[in-house]
Amino acid sequence: MSKLPSDHVLAQIADVLATRLPQNGGDPDTSYAARLLAKAPDAFLKKIGEEACELVMAAKDNTPDRIVAETADLWFHCLVALTHYGLRPEDVLAELAKRQGLSGLDEKAQRIQT
Repeated sequence: MSKLPSDHVLAQIADVLATRLPQNGGDPDTSYAARLLAKAPDAFLKKIGEEACELVMAAKDNTPDRIVAETADLWFHCLVALTHYGLRPEDVLAELAKRQGLSGLDEKAQRIQT
């Protein structure tokens, strides 16, 4: 896994989220992310579901500004999940890079075989 540049917004968010983990002193009384991580995984999984539904509704309504906003909300909560499980955005980007140039149908068939 190659590390994102430190000025990349995903890396910056991931770095901040790591400081919000309970074992790193994250305070649920002062930080929304720390609250989600303290109540993990149910709290952030619920939010991921909610944000995914809101994104679907924004797309259904064809409202570009809401699509962007809801995607940002969904990505944020997915980053919280990655943090909880000891993962980083670089892990997801590496997976996407492996799939680049591979037909979606071929990629799915490979997953089913393994």
